[in-house]
Amino acid sequence: MAHRERHRTEHIGWLRAAVMGANDGIVSTASLVLGVAAAGADAAAILVAGVAGLVAGAMSMAAGEYVSVSSQADTERADLERERRELATDPESELNELAGIWARRGLDPALARQVAVQLTAHDALAAHARDELGRSDLLVARPVQAALASAATFAVGAGLPLAVAWWSPPAALAILVAAASLLCLAALGGLAAFAGGASALRGAMRVTFWGALAMAITAGVGSLFGVVA
Repeated sequence: MAHRERHRTEHIGWLRAAVMGANDGIVSTASLVLGVAAAGADAAAILVAGVAGLVAGAMSMAAGEYVSVSSQADTERADLERERRELATDPESELNELAGIWARRGLDPALARQVAVQLTAHDALAAHARDELGRSDLLVARPVQAALASAATFAVGAGLPLAVAWWSPPAALAILVAAASLLCLAALGGLAAFAGGASALRGAMRVTFWGALAMAITAGVGSLFGVVA
C-alpha cells in the first residue's frame, strides 16, 4: 500500500481563515470594550457595544472572506478555461510548453518531452493546471468554507473579552479584559505558529504586540472623547 504523507499545507486554507477570524474577534471586541469603557460608559452600554461588535464583525468577516476567496476562485476558473481553449486550438504548442517546464526543472529535453506526452495523454488540463498555473487541490479556493470559518472563529474570539467584561466588577473591567485578551492572543498566536511549523514564541509575541497596540490606541481615543464630552 502506498504511503501518503500529510503536510501542513493541507490545512492552510481553513487555518488562515480561522486564525484571522479569532484574532480579529479578540482584538476588535476587546479594543471596542476598552474604548467605550475609557469614554466613561456604564457596564450595560459597554456590553451592548461589545455584542453589537461581535455580530457586526462576524457578518463582516464572513462577507469579506467569501468575496475575497470567491474572487480567487473566479480567477482560477478563468485560467483553467483559457488553458482548456488553448489545448483545444493549439495542442502542439501546449505540449512544447509543458515539456519546457519539465526541462527547466532539470530533466533532459528528451525525457522532458516524454513526460509531457504521457501527462498530456493522461489528463492534459490537470497537468497544465498543476505545472503551468501552479494550481493544487490542497490550496484550491473554497469561499463557503473560508466564510464560515472566519465568522465562527470571530464570534468565538469576540466572546472571550465579552465574557470577561460580563463577570468583571466595573472598577476592574478594563484591566481584566485587557489582561485576559492578551493572554488569549498569546495562546492563539503560539498555537497558530506551532500548527504551521513556525516558532510558537515568535508567533505569540507578534500577535500579542499588535493586539496590545490596537487596544491601547482605542482606549486612548475613547478616553479622549470621554474628556471632551
